[in-house]
Amino acid sequence: MFSLTPFTLLDYPHKTACIVWFAGCNMRCLYCYNPDIVLGKGKIDFTNVLNFLKTRKGLLDGVVLSGGECTLHQNITDFIKEIKTMGFAVKIDTNGSNPKILNSLIHDRLIDYVALDFKSLPHTFKHLTQSGLFSEFEESLSLLIESNIPFEVRTTFHSSLISEDDFVKMIQYLQTKNFEGNYYVQHFMNNVPTLSELDHSNKEIQHKNFSTPKIKVIFR
Repeated sequence: MFSLTPFTLLDYPHKTACIVWFAGCNMRCLYCYNPDIVLGKGKIDFTNVLNFLKTRKGLLDGVVLSGGECTLHQNITDFIKEIKTMGFAVKIDTNGSNPKILNSLIHDRLIDYVALDFKSLPHTFKHLTQSGLFSEFEESLSLLIESNIPFEVRTTFHSSLISEDDFVKMIQYLQTKNFEGNYYVQHFMNNVPTLSELDHSNKEIQHKNFSTPKIKVIFR
């Protein structure tokens, strides 16, 4: 694992939590804020994190597993089992590229909340993520919609990478998949280190209302 954030009130809805950041990712999103995590190596091991969590029993509600891409790590299932035995709720942040593991975690009731990244539609996905993993994302989305696990869909919006027209089509895509709930849109933060050099992103889109009767679009 790359690092540990010992306390957050922002990353797990309605819960106090810590964040475990996993090094490595199978995407190279042009706007990625965490190039040091995506390209880096692990600095702490599972034992260190579990020892930390033992000191937080009764103080934290949950643990967020983020990255990078946490589902890529071969010991992720055993690690989550250890966390659950301590009584913590578990949230994972995922790009949806590993539906097999996601399905296993859902089936074994090891996760309590999921934040799924919706990068873009197929025609821009490969350029934006430098990967060909859209069908895997699509399978992960379907798994979550069919499950009983609370989850959110979220997108990082950069005006040079996703047009407003494409964004509207992304909402329509979610409708065709029968997604209902909160769709969080994080506007790209200008002037931060990213994997690729990007122009400033125009923020006009966040002043418009894109919500539908079943999908609430929330800019944050």
